[in-house]
Amino acid sequence: MKYFVLDRGDSLSRSLTGQFHALAASRGMQLSEDEPDVVLSIGGDGTMLHAFHVFKERLDSIAFVGIHTGHLGFFADWKADEIERLANLMAESGSRLQDKIVKYPLVKIELTTSFGVETFLALNEFTLKGADATLVAQLNINDSPFEMFRGDGICISTPSGSTAYNKSLGGALIHPSLEAIQIAEIASINNRVYRTIGSSLILPKHHHCDIVPKKEQKVVLTVDHLAVPHTSVLNVRSMVAERKVSFARYRPFPFWNRVREAFVGDDVK
Repeated sequence: MKYFVLDRGDSLSRSLTGQFHALAASRGMQLSEDEPDVVLSIGGDGTMLHAFHVFKERLDSIAFVGIHTGHLGFFADWKADEIERLANLMAESGSRLQDKIVKYPLVKIELTTSFGVETFLALNEFTLKGADATLVAQLNINDSPFEMFRGDGICISTPSGSTAYNKSLGGALIHPSLEAIQIAEIASINNRVYRTIGSSLILPKHHHCDIVPKKEQKVVLTVDHLAVPHTSVLNVRSMVAERKVSFARYRPFPFWNRVREAFVGDDVK
């Protein structure tokens, strides 16, 4: 078993990283930044997003597992005081790692500018917003005009990201095993000229949507925690990616239990 650790950088996360290295070494696991089987994220969901983007070129051979050191972690199965149990289970799984893997869909973004086409993958979501004014953009679904949007921006999320920014926009919570993307409006303006659907839309795999901003509009594209400013965006196409992200589940942690604990509380009978 080869592993690598990325932590948030605070004192608790750094301390846990040191503890895990010691536990791993005593159990015969090998530290490897170049060819890890498992990447351990210690911190919050932001740390997991960072780990995902660091290793996004190697998604086919890497699984992620998270220890959260904050108050909420949708991508983290483990708490700080469970680190020894996690190390034991990782060492015991050995060559049977594939039996512990769950795979979740990602969103693929094809950004067309006057300079060419760039492709991005997002674990949570991407957004397109106006940089210094409201965003004005045509929204097409499967190459057919759907609506003319005007407002702060548009958010397109994965099922895993449906509990993040998408939820604050009034979007639906989607189980991360479903292959879909969700389109949510960010403060849309509705009047006689601009009219939008006013609710989130869920597109299945093999569907796509295009956002076509007004010509020469200054926009900011965010991909998870990364911001990409542009002045020459011609089109942004989004769809369910062919590639998926893998998480190592060394014990059951049902998604709806996470949702209940995060947003409702543990006192539900």
